[in-house]
Amino acid sequence: EVTLVARSKVDPDIYAVGYGDGSIRIWDSRIATVIISFNGHRSAITTLAFDKAGVRLASGGKDTDIVIWDLVAEVGLYKLRGHKDQITALHFLKPSGNQDDDIRNSEVNGNSATRNGHSQIGEDHAGFLLTTSKDALIKIWDLESQHCIETHVAQTNGECWTVGLSPDESGCITAGNDGELKVWSIDSRGLSDIAGRVVEGSEKQCLRERGVLYRQGKDRTLGISFHIRGNYIAAHGSEKAVELWRIRSESEVQKSLARKRKRRREKALAAVAPNGVVDGGNLVGDNEKSEDVSSADISEVIIPYVIVRTSGKVRSLDWASDRTSKALQLLIAMANNLLEVYSVPTKQKEKTSKTEEPPDYNHTFSVEMAGHRTDVRAVCLSSDDRMLASASNGSLKIWNVRTQSCLRTLECGYALCASFLPGDKIVVLGNRNGELELFDIASSTLIETVKAHEGPVWTLHVHPDGKSVASGSADKSAKFWTFEVIQEEIPGTKRTTPRLKLVHTRTLKVADDILSLRFSPDSRLLAVALLDNTVKVFFVDSLKLFLNLYGHKLPVLNMDISFDSKLIVTCSADKNVRLWGLDFGDCHKAFFAHQDSIMQVAFVPHNQDGNGHHFFSASKDRIIKYWDGDKFEQIQKLEGHHGEIWALAVSRTGEFVVSASHDKSIRIWQQTDEQIFLEEEREKELEELYEGTLTTSLEQEDETGGEVKSEVATAGKQTVETLMAGERIAEALDIGMADLEIMREWQAAKATQPNLALPARNPIFMAFGNISAEVHVLSVVQKIKAAALQDALLVLPFDKVNSLFTFLRFWAERRWNMPLTCRILFFMLKTHHRQIVASKAMRPMLDGIREHLRRALQGQKDEMGFNLAALKFVGKQLREKDTSNYVDEEVWEEEEKGGGGGGGMGRKKRAFVDVA
Repeated sequence: EVTLVARSKVDPDIYAVGYGDGSIRIWDSRIATVIISFNGHRSAITTLAFDKAGVRLASGGKDTDIVIWDLVAEVGLYKLRGHKDQITALHFLKPSGNQDDDIRNSEVNGNSATRNGHSQIGEDHAGFLLTTSKDALIKIWDLESQHCIETHVAQTNGECWTVGLSPDESGCITAGNDGELKVWSIDSRGLSDIAGRVVEGSEKQCLRERGVLYRQGKDRTLGISFHIRGNYIAAHGSEKAVELWRIRSESEVQKSLARKRKRRREKALAAVAPNGVVDGGNLVGDNEKSEDVSSADISEVIIPYVIVRTSGKVRSLDWASDRTSKALQLLIAMANNLLEVYSVPTKQKEKTSKTEEPPDYNHTFSVEMAGHRTDVRAVCLSSDDRMLASASNGSLKIWNVRTQSCLRTLECGYALCASFLPGDKIVVLGNRNGELELFDIASSTLIETVKAHEGPVWTLHVHPDGKSVASGSADKSAKFWTFEVIQEEIPGTKRTTPRLKLVHTRTLKVADDILSLRFSPDSRLLAVALLDNTVKVFFVDSLKLFLNLYGHKLPVLNMDISFDSKLIVTCSADKNVRLWGLDFGDCHKAFFAHQDSIMQVAFVPHNQDGNGHHFFSASKDRIIKYWDGDKFEQIQKLEGHHGEIWALAVSRTGEFVVSASHDKSIRIWQQTDEQIFLEEEREKELEELYEGTLTTSLEQEDETGGEVKSEVATAGKQTVETLMAGERIAEALDIGMADLEIMREWQAAKATQPNLALPARNPIFMAFGNISAEVHVLSVVQKIKAAALQDALLVLPFDKVNSLFTFLRFWAERRWNMPLTCRILFFMLKTHHRQIVASKAMRPMLDGIREHLRRALQGQKDEMGFNLAALKFVGKQLREKDTSNYVDEEVWEEEEKGGGGGGGMGRKKRAFVDVA
């Protein structure tokens, strides 16, 4: 399940996507493929951020860890620990050069000092990271030294949910509960001072609190975004509104402060005048002290601008860039599958009215998915399996199953159950208010609403003869309705039109709420599931009790009867499925089927392939299972939904199954011609279980390995993929060492016997075209993804390190894939440093590697230096030939205003100056 998407600002086609299992994938939208995969978090990703250069990615998860990833080398650099709850926001900060110091340095020491001054530090320093968490703390991390340099309490009343950073990185706003927004100023000069010198702890604080603002909505604030120009801020909670704030210019703040001072002076004069004593001197001196803008109250600087009301609950927002208009474009994603764009006009300079009216915003576009806005509670298929009806709170949709397109959308109540009536022209719904609603699909109209019950209608089933329908409700009654066609007069004319009507014929009263009812296919029996955990089976004709099925510990939520009316399957909130015989009401088998309440069961409707006693079960644990009701075996497990499954429908042919879930998706599961072998399915499940327990045990070992959690750790995580990659390396090393020994013996023997034939080598080398052992080991290592390589190397035991170093020596000598060779060598030296230092046998081998490696790296360094010098030379030539465009903003704005009227349309809008 995708939990987060972040877009690179440098390359707009690159997206980082975080998933619920803690993995991160980098997608390239141009080729629609994953280019890098990372695994470092133990639980869901909650926030992602690219740095300004687009070469690093920071990720935060529910496991309280922050991981910094290198997108060029495709590795995790390190893990930062310090927060005590899930990370809610991350932002990279770049220390800016201190220009005053640069000028002073250049005056004193000449130009060379500037390179060693702050501006160079700004370029070379790894930067800083601003993080917030649900533990209500805001931290600044120094990424150069990899530790936390500042911690503040971000919110006064509970968790900190997000942080918005201004585009110029001069300030940020943190958001908490009850609509509280706290404004902070960031001292970028202080950060560059910290970057410029190594100190134990800085007495100077770079993050200072400026004040608190309050949103009109009193819910928790989930998102804050600064406009790219920096003078507008958007904030939203989980309600149907986005609040826009405006940052006043310096002159506006000064005017506002002057007005307040004037008001204070007038009040003071008014208070003093009645006593007849006017000490004018003090008062005048008091107001002539002009207040500094930087010390002004934050509510004077940031003021509410407008509240944009949306059609659904807001999930996230972003500013859309539209170069054609000056208005602000807001792109808002809703919780109900909707995307909307709003256009908000910016503040005009000439308006200086005392009572500022909020501007009028426009809803310009919306992207609406064909799906439901709320959870789908019921699905049903037409008799020919061509149409699917899905019903939710407020809408009934009719779909074409083959093309998967939405044919009709009709408004309804809060639907709980649905069924097509014979002929597939009409759909009947049972809703929460106890009504039955009849819809004509062809004309998209509501034909009739029948007030059927006093409580919610939980279940509907059409009689097998197609002439009547039964409904069951929480009012402890089941009612039977027949279909009648009546002739209805068309108002204003003497003509009549035929119309279907539901006529109530019989009522069955029971002792408790009815949750489900089913007719048997032979029309003999009616099964009713009650809230008292029992299922009662009645004769349809006399409505006399035939069987009582006891056994479930919690209410039966759904049931179905097999094609031959011999078996009934029931599912319950106790996570069990039970199979009963309908001859004597005996329980054939009880399965512990799922990990959560089972919402629906359904038999395959026919026995053409001998699968008439096979059934499906769908549960809140997000899984659908396929069972054999004769052998009492699980056949298959269908995973794919990201939320609880509410509804299930099996096609009349049994070739496909439709499921609807809390994730608002409707999925169609198609039967294939591929055969299933139950033993293989069991083995696969056991393997998955083993792999799951293995990786969790490795994670637990990692956690308990260090007694005290250090602030920084390695950004790795053992997965099944890394374990298998480690095993492949170990296997390749074993085969390679054996082959090296064989070839060494053959070379020695060949000295005395020149015509000696090649020895029998491992078939793997022969299969790859008689390659050498060094090439084979290198190809095995190269095939492992860069992100998984370090974790794979950790799997190797220390006795394999000697073999690995043997091959590293060969690769260094022949200059094969130098970046990979160096990476493996340095990682192994760092990991096994103590053992390597203590081992005498490793010394000569390391000396050999060093000798070859130095030579190879020096050659590569010279080549890169030559190329860099050439690039700089080409860049210099380009800059010399370049022309820059300058525009006078004041002239442009005046001409824009003039061009706004009808008369100024022919006027030239921009005046550019070319400076070569």
